[in-house]
Amino acid sequence: MEDALSNLLAQVRPHGALFETSTLTPPWSLRFEERSPLTLLTMLSGSAWITLDGAAPVPIGPRDVVLVVGATPYTVSDQPGTEPGIVIHGSDVCTSPDGRPLADDLNMCRLGPDWEASANLLKSTYQVRGNISDRVLSALPPVVVVPAGPCPAMDMIVAELGNDVPGQQVMLDRLLDLLLICTLRAWLDRPDSCAPAWYRAHGDVVVGTALKLIHDDPAHPWTVATLAAKAGASRAAFARRFAELVGQTPMAYLTEWRLCAAADLLRDTDATVESIARRVGYANAYALSVAFKRVYGVRPSEHRSELVT
Repeated sequence: MEDALSNLLAQVRPHGALFETSTLTPPWSLRFEERSPLTLLTMLSGSAWITLDGAAPVPIGPRDVVLVVGATPYTVSDQPGTEPGIVIHGSDVCTSPDGRPLADDLNMCRLGPDWEASANLLKSTYQVRGNISDRVLSALPPVVVVPAGPCPAMDMIVAELGNDVPGQQVMLDRLLDLLLICTLRAWLDRPDSCAPAWYRAHGDVVVGTALKLIHDDPAHPWTVATLAAKAGASRAAFARRFAELVGQTPMAYLTEWRLCAAADLLRDTDATVESIARRVGYANAYALSVAFKRVYGVRPSEHRSELVT
């Protein structure tokens, strides 16, 4: 079981990648009503403004990367006051502002020879599921802007969009994964990002070691003493440092992680509750059920039934 950030990337894949390469000449404005849980966009060339419904406009410079978290509709435009000319409801549905269907000519995966002279928007939506993934997304504000940086994925995406070769979409999907993780890391590592305590604690040699042990093997019968020994600290010093950095006791964090992992296994697999209990560190289905209901308010089987309905 990997850390929460790795788990997020394991569960998401680009969906509905949009590459606008020819028509973004001022005045332009695109409204997005896809209501995806996570969206990545960047201006490969040119600049823009993003306006989340009910929020102030935010500027986007060339190669800045923006993450939109949550289902609130938003507009990307050349200027904040430009009225939308196209409404995107999904990767295959575009309309005019009054609802008339428009030809789906926005998914153009090729950059022309003069692409740097115009505005070029790259955008990809992600479907995100899972309690562990929610630990990452819940730490992000509705709009995250990371200034242009040295992430190699950006140059590789531009190079790939200049080609017309087999396998291009698969290559772009993988590069978008890389761009997403680079962006998340860059934002979470900023001093002003308000990153969750568990993320920052990964950088501590003692607590970070313990977190990795918990994430890698939640089924192990961990105790404060065994975690402290593995992390190279005394039990008292370890417990105190863990609580200071993470904001929870080691056992409280372990329980939370186990239950998050159980909830994801209930959603993603057909494994029995008994099997899942053993995989996340509980002796049997009854023990998991008691702990699960205390936190989520329902038994594991009821949680699985709710996901199906």
